[in-house]
Amino acid sequence: MTNNFQRVVGEGGFGVVSHGTLNGSEQVAVKIDLLLRVHHTNLVSLVGYCDEGDHLALIYEFMPNGDLRQHLSGKRGGSFSSWANRLRIALEAALGLEYLHFGCTPPIVHRDIKTTNILLDEQLKAKLADFGLSRSFPVGGETHVSTVVAGTPGYLDPETSRLGEKSDVYSFGIVLLEMITNQPVIDQSRQKSHITQWVGFMLNRGDITKIMDPNLHKDYESRSVWRAIELAMSCVNPSSVNRPNMSQVANELKECLVPEKSKNMDSQSSHEVSMSFDTGILPRAR
Repeated sequence: MTNNFQRVVGEGGFGVVSHGTLNGSEQVAVKIDLLLRVHHTNLVSLVGYCDEGDHLALIYEFMPNGDLRQHLSGKRGGSFSSWANRLRIALEAALGLEYLHFGCTPPIVHRDIKTTNILLDEQLKAKLADFGLSRSFPVGGETHVSTVVAGTPGYLDPETSRLGEKSDVYSFGIVLLEMITNQPVIDQSRQKSHITQWVGFMLNRGDITKIMDPNLHKDYESRSVWRAIELAMSCVNPSSVNRPNMSQVANELKECLVPEKSKNMDSQSSHEVSMSFDTGILPRAR
């Protein structure tokens, strides 16, 4: 169609746009979609596409266990009760996002991270989906930002003038707060309507049991919970420069899992809480 991509006519969000000829006569612009070469165990795989007359479709692998939001709400049958499972799913989603940011050349910013875009396969492994708003950025300097607002209300970076990798980090922080609290992102009936404001308000009272999802039945290690809350709040820092990157987020989630795996170990061997990025705005009570 493009004669081996001979004539480049531009560059879009997912790569080069080439001139082509459809059915031997109709001139078309062909976007070379980077999603065809994006492969990671925590990303929903693109299987193929359909282009038959008026029928256009992208074909992805089927995820039989639905999305994370359905599980948190109980719509998939029963409560999503294990804290360790939530941490694992958060880590898997973080690893998928880390791959987009650091494992792709050029890097890809998802721009619509939310619980409904984290899907679960038959083993409840988490995979990121819905790359409809995603955008690739050339490597280097200030080119990793966009001024085009994209995403879902409640998950949007407050620094709307600089949408880049740290905007995905902000959205992921909102997801992590949802997994911790099982609260709506925006709830006008709360004293603090946005989840970040509500969690911050509750943290000032120093009682994490009022923050945690009651479906967890207090079955969690407090060090793990505090660490996860601190991580989430650092991700949603209003200033993007003070947020961690996704590699730091993934590493911190791994550390959050350590106390859960070693509840019965001697306290001498337990991990101390040590954040590798700025959490100065967060409470340090234990």
